[in-house]
Amino acid sequence: MPIRVKSRRLPTPDRALSPIAVHSDVQLPEIEHEDAFRDVVKKLSVYIADVVYMPSTFEQLRTTTAGDDLRNLVEHLTSRVTNPAIVNALLALRWHYGAINDGRGVTEARANACEIVAWRFLTRLQEREAVEFCLYEIPDDSEADDSSHTDEPADGGESNERTSLLRNTSRSSSPDSCSEYVHSGSSRRNKLFKSISRLTMSRHASNMEEVEEEEDPTAPFINLNALEIAAIADAKRFLSQHVVQKIITGIWNGEIIFWDQLSVHSEKKPRFYNPVTADPFSRLRVPKYLKAYEVAFFIVFLMLYYSVLIEQNRYAITPLEILLYVWFAAFFYDEVSEYIDAGSIFYAADIWNLFDMIMIGIGIVFATLRFVGLYKGDYTLVDIAFDVLSLEALFMVPRVCSILSLSPYWGTLIPCLKEMGKDFLKFMVLVVVVYVGFLTTFSLVGREMFTFPHMAMIVTKIFFGSSYVGFDIMEDIDPIFGPPLMLIFVTLSSILLMGSLTGMLSNSFSRVITHAREEYLYVYSVYVLEASTSNRLTHFYPPFNLIALGIFRPLRLFLPSDDKFRQGRIVLLRATHVPIVGVIQAYEWFTKKVNPDGFDNFRGPRTDSFHKRQPAPPVDRPDSRPRSGYRPRVPVSRQASAELINKPTARQQDPEDYVGDAPSDMEVRISELAAKIDRLTALVVSLQSGAGIDTVRT
Repeated sequence: MPIRVKSRRLPTPDRALSPIAVHSDVQLPEIEHEDAFRDVVKKLSVYIADVVYMPSTFEQLRTTTAGDDLRNLVEHLTSRVTNPAIVNALLALRWHYGAINDGRGVTEARANACEIVAWRFLTRLQEREAVEFCLYEIPDDSEADDSSHTDEPADGGESNERTSLLRNTSRSSSPDSCSEYVHSGSSRRNKLFKSISRLTMSRHASNMEEVEEEEDPTAPFINLNALEIAAIADAKRFLSQHVVQKIITGIWNGEIIFWDQLSVHSEKKPRFYNPVTADPFSRLRVPKYLKAYEVAFFIVFLMLYYSVLIEQNRYAITPLEILLYVWFAAFFYDEVSEYIDAGSIFYAADIWNLFDMIMIGIGIVFATLRFVGLYKGDYTLVDIAFDVLSLEALFMVPRVCSILSLSPYWGTLIPCLKEMGKDFLKFMVLVVVVYVGFLTTFSLVGREMFTFPHMAMIVTKIFFGSSYVGFDIMEDIDPIFGPPLMLIFVTLSSILLMGSLTGMLSNSFSRVITHAREEYLYVYSVYVLEASTSNRLTHFYPPFNLIALGIFRPLRLFLPSDDKFRQGRIVLLRATHVPIVGVIQAYEWFTKKVNPDGFDNFRGPRTDSFHKRQPAPPVDRPDSRPRSGYRPRVPVSRQASAELINKPTARQQDPEDYVGDAPSDMEVRISELAAKIDRLTALVVSLQSGAGIDTVRT
């Protein structure tokens, strides 16, 4: 007969059954089109802090109910918000939360939430809209107000040759402001972090007027676009998304440009390249052509280097050696200009810049020893100078082949080797401690038979695998202490330490290779941004930069810096770079014949300027969020043009969870399992809320 079982009502547990607690609805931020960047950051930080208050991983926020409030925010931003600084504000908040370690993982979850909302918002847009949001630069309101009273050049001080990608917000020309202009990377990061921290700490302030009267805390972000903020914030997942990488690839190929004319009144604005109206000399700023010329420059550099070393004239400086010095000087000045333009944060992100600094250092040492030796007639010093110069090949040959790092295969290996090198250096501290201890003991115990240098070489051979050397001399070191000490040292060095080092490096490689694609795309993105978003209009390729340095630097000592200097630099640029521009034009003519699509790779209508779009009329939001298919149509006023990058009318429906590549089988299974767990949790909660349930077991 059937057994009737009556279940009792279970007590409500103290903690939630799901790692994601259910909370009441949070009001979505009301962001107006005219809101300043600081206001957008403040409103978004309030919402993010209210909806993300428990530790959650990136995948939980992306695939489970933990990210429902983030989807609501994306729906709201897509349909009702028209402020162009949305992506900038989200990535600035991602930088803020990512720099805080609260020990519980909440701030990390909030940082991931900001990054998820940023790229989901972009996937809802058409590609040309995404370009506009990613390349929108935070304006300087004070500069706009004072523009009618100042005669500053349109390039933001390009005539001073001290422009920076991470620009100083102060417009003063005092020595203090100049010293701030070239802040180190750590101080710049601290300044950005404190600026956003002031906003988030003041979001619950009762007297908002006092907060508004303070100095603008978002000033360090002025003139930065969303991609630059993402690079500073280490938002590698954001930068690795397909929609973002297509924009960066467009900048790399010159489909998206920031300068289209070389004139005194040219302004830096993101544009789609139009070969009919653009100045051919503006193609000198395309990162692809900069890299190609860089490779050619280093090939000539390497040929001069080999010629000087093969000839190796001890008694006089040859014409080839003079040309090598010119190449060294041009290379050094180009690196200094690149550092000033890009800033230390972007400059340090490129590992090849470390090679450049070492090459410059070796070149300076060689020139110093060479000149001093010739001046004093000390040819031994001259020989040492050439020996120092021979070390240059260790860095120059890899530098010539650095173009391989732009390929996906080699580019994914470099981050792995970089992290393995860091772990290796950390492990070598333990190796040195063990080595010095045994070397001291063996040297003192066997001092009658072996000198210290001899013993140091023996211990080094044992450490690198020649264990038999230790067993051959252990009796000679000391009959009593020699054998046991040598056995312990061989065991430690050959088995324990080497085995531990191999296992640690293997774990490091496995750990990094899983995210190597993100690391590669991050380094690639930083290089493209570093090469393309400089505020300098006229960029002279080396060694032509020495001509501009020799002409305009002395004149600036006694003549005022005005538009005449800028016009002079433009004329000199046109005169010296005609052959390079000719090669570029011939290459683009040939590629256009092969691929006539050009910059039409970016889909969406072209409009004239950044117009204010009318937001959708407010609708009554039900308790549950609308379906992902909900897209209200937004009317837009349009004008006719095709140059500036602007926001189109219609928006293309893209999957909101698109993360670059198609999801793997494991990701699909995890997503399905998470959905089943959510349904099971809801079922258990509904069963517990009932008064009693009769279960019949047959």
